Amino acid sequence: MAKWLILAGLLLFAAGVVLRYAPGLLSWFGRLPGDIRIDSASGKIFIPVTSMLVVSVVLSLLITFLRR
Repeated sequence: MAKWLILAGLLLFAAGVVLRYAPGLLSWFGRLPGDIRIDSASGKIFIPVTSMLVVSVVLSLLITFLRR
């Protein structure tokens, strides 16, 4: 369990560094076709359907490769 927590911490750290120093690298995230955006005078709704599918596939592949 400790090994997985350390790995998760390193991945979060790497993601934080990327978001801090290369913000344009992930500018496409949340703007994919299939992501639902509703802007009205009373509020905004954002449902990232396609973006979460991409995250799910990437995490599934990562976990599969790490288990082997």
